[in-house]
Amino acid sequence: HFEGRIRSSGGPLFARGPHVRQLIKVSAEENAARMKRKRCEAQSDMCSPADWIRQDDWPVGIRNVGNTCWFSAVIQSLFHLPVFRRLVLSYHLSERMLEKCKSHSDKRNIAFMQELRCLFALMVGSTRRFVDPSAAVELLRDAFRTSEAQQDVSEFSHKLLDWLEDAFQLAAKGNNTEDKQHNPMVQLFYGTFVTERRLEGKTLCNIEQFGQYPLQVNGFSNLDECLEGAMVEKEIESLHSDNGVTSGRERWFKKLPPVLTFELSRFEFNTQLGRPEKIHKKLEFPQIIYMDRYLHKNLEQTHERRGEVKKLKEQLAVLQQKVECYKNYGSGPTKYPLADMLQFVLEFATTKPTSVSPTEDPRLAASSPTPTGLPLSETISKDTSEPGVTDSSEGLVSSVSSCQRTPIYKPFTQCRYPIDCPPHPAPHSITEEELHFVKTCLQRWRTEVENDINELKASIDRLSQTLEGMYSDNSLCQVPYRLHAVLVHEGQASAGHYWAYIYDHANQRWMKYNDVSITESSWDELERDSFGGMTNASAYCLMYIDDRLPHLITEDTDDETGQVLHGMDSLPAVLRRYVQEDNRWFQQELSEWEEQFCQTATAQEEFTTASAEPPNPTELLCRHCRHVCICLPAVSILGNRDISIPHGCFQAFHEEYSRLYELSQEEATPQEDARLQHALVYFFQNKAPKRVIERTLLEQFTDRNLSFDERAISIMREARAKLRLIKPEDMDMDEYLQWHDDYRLFRTVFVYLLNGLEHYQHGKMREALNYLTHAYETNGSLLKNGDKRGVDKSLIAVYRRKCLTALNDSASRLFCSGEEGKVEEGVAIMDEVVIPCLHLMSRDSSLSQEDRDAMESIRSHWCCCLGRDMDDSLQVKLGELLPRVLDGSTETVVLKDPPKVHVNQAHDLCSRLAAVMESIHNTSVVIVK
Repeated sequence: HFEGRIRSSGGPLFARGPHVRQLIKVSAEENAARMKRKRCEAQSDMCSPADWIRQDDWPVGIRNVGNTCWFSAVIQSLFHLPVFRRLVLSYHLSERMLEKCKSHSDKRNIAFMQELRCLFALMVGSTRRFVDPSAAVELLRDAFRTSEAQQDVSEFSHKLLDWLEDAFQLAAKGNNTEDKQHNPMVQLFYGTFVTERRLEGKTLCNIEQFGQYPLQVNGFSNLDECLEGAMVEKEIESLHSDNGVTSGRERWFKKLPPVLTFELSRFEFNTQLGRPEKIHKKLEFPQIIYMDRYLHKNLEQTHERRGEVKKLKEQLAVLQQKVECYKNYGSGPTKYPLADMLQFVLEFATTKPTSVSPTEDPRLAASSPTPTGLPLSETISKDTSEPGVTDSSEGLVSSVSSCQRTPIYKPFTQCRYPIDCPPHPAPHSITEEELHFVKTCLQRWRTEVENDINELKASIDRLSQTLEGMYSDNSLCQVPYRLHAVLVHEGQASAGHYWAYIYDHANQRWMKYNDVSITESSWDELERDSFGGMTNASAYCLMYIDDRLPHLITEDTDDETGQVLHGMDSLPAVLRRYVQEDNRWFQQELSEWEEQFCQTATAQEEFTTASAEPPNPTELLCRHCRHVCICLPAVSILGNRDISIPHGCFQAFHEEYSRLYELSQEEATPQEDARLQHALVYFFQNKAPKRVIERTLLEQFTDRNLSFDERAISIMREARAKLRLIKPEDMDMDEYLQWHDDYRLFRTVFVYLLNGLEHYQHGKMREALNYLTHAYETNGSLLKNGDKRGVDKSLIAVYRRKCLTALNDSASRLFCSGEEGKVEEGVAIMDEVVIPCLHLMSRDSSLSQEDRDAMESIRSHWCCCLGRDMDDSLQVKLGELLPRVLDGSTETVVLKDPPKVHVNQAHDLCSRLAAVMESIHNTSVVIVK
């Protein structure tokens, strides 16, 4: 199947003969077996591209890029709603609207929308088994101000809907509140409810909009009870009552959205323990729920039903209490069923008296009495559902003896009494008249008790059936909502795992989406995982869709032919090209892996034939590890001599260590900065502690992406084993993480510098100055700890001055033109980039003389404007601008955040820097592809 998939994608991957095909087949079989492991290992076990290939039209998973299972669960539930998928994929914003988007929030929302479109497009047409959501996740993480902790899914969902709503509002060519009603996100996910209160005989109404409706879980057993509790707060008098005093309020849905989402509040804060806790209580929910009884238009009818339901529940409670009294009878601490108690007395009365004293009866010594402390009901088999009463007392006793009071004898531990000799206790004496009287009364009473219990049970059954059918008539079953997705959380309030069950409407089956793992499921499995009460897994979000709107789940169709569009055919042209390009890159990855696989297989085959020494895995590892920057917590091994390391593994570690150390000693220009090659080069040049260096070295060998042959896999396993053996106290974890944070900052500074120079190269001074200012400020914090911690600050300062001077001249020309539009643009340039940069420079005690001269020149230039003839309004604006230019010591510096940057491979960064420097000095544009 692996071979067929590659052939179908058009690549000449398997043109090397049957030997390679057999090796690939074995690898694919091993990978298939590996995927059967537990969930926590499912993704990390994919160590070859054979695991990454999508199988036919099976849904595409979403990779977990670090505590992002919450993202996968929500996005999958939305993607598999065809109406939403169409809206996202068809989203378009005109160039004119893009130019008008100036605020940070607008740009962020548009960026997220574009990333979501790309992600959805890949999920539609990618040949990959799973896709990487890092770009979209990073935008959300920035909004949450965190990158490590698990996100609150409710907060994330609200944030997601808000961003999407704003993005579609921009596409709607306006921000007026009137246009909100035409916003697709509002129309799809938002509804309204009305809150009614009666006060002093008047009815007060308030209409509010809602997106995801919150429901309490505590105190309820099913979804309808949750909704009833949310609709009615405390008790409220009937609208038909003459009494105008109310003790609560009611809510009614005024307008239900096509997609109705319920948030189940399964987390609460424990004030005693000072921490959040999860509610594991069981809560049932149906596949179809009828919302008629919660709609405002059915208020009168529902009020009438609620009154009837209230009366029926009160009657039901009384009947259940009566049954409980019969089942637990007695004035003491111990209770017994009343029918059993009457039966026990009857058995005692009908036992034949004996003249022998119980203490003198030798049979007691030979028998095993009922153990003390156990109720008599535990030693007999009884069935109170049948009266078991006959007209004669003998029949009653016989029936009791055979059905109600049959002793359970155990061989070798309990002896059976002779038939003609009744067991004790028994009346010492009883007359026939007394016996007849007692038997008659007890028989009648027991019959009455059992009849009463049976009548009560029958009444309870009738009331329960009536209650179940109160809202089942046709008039209140006109608004059906079908369950589309269930989002599940497993774990506790502070940590856990998220996944989703989503209904496949086309194939009418439930599917389980667990990050990269997607499997067919069932309603029974969904119940076990979602209802709660049995394990620590339960649903926290339910997504229902209006079952009367087929377009919500209808797939795309061709406008001309009307045929359903599948896969790439359903994508817009621009996204289709994007997916095709990604598939081409994926095909190239597969080809490179196959080539490496063939080389390894050939080397192993030659070794087996010639009995020669196998190739050194370090040569392969060094090539693949060259660009690896690992910043995960682990432990070192070379400095811990108590841990033995196999010779082959130690050799690999030692040679990589030596290679990177030699690289750190080489002299290099900024265009060939060796620190970009690897974190260890940076650590060597900055004299990092030995244990930090050794631990980082070991960490790179634990990367599963390097496990391309058996020798490499053995080294990876050995490295991981040594990591697990080292205790955390062997190393200062804060120090270790700080070194890696510094290295990340160093690479970020380099990318900021590079982007600034590239924008400068193309004349985009505002963008260039923003990048260069961020680069200089971040670089300054690194240089405080050493000259090799950051980039040469003079290089950044030179081009920062050039951009600053050019922008100031441009802003001055625009301002002095006197035209309103140009004046506003000039002031915007000053406020956005020039003034914040000046303020930051004025606070730098180590500022160079060239920078100080440039600042003085800019300030003098604006002071000279005071002597020019200009309109009064322009003079006022100059008076407002000039103090900010001259003195920023009292103001808070607000520097615009630069666009998100991606740190590429070191070779790409160095090549780009070399190209842009050549372009700047030669006054010609040089582009590196």
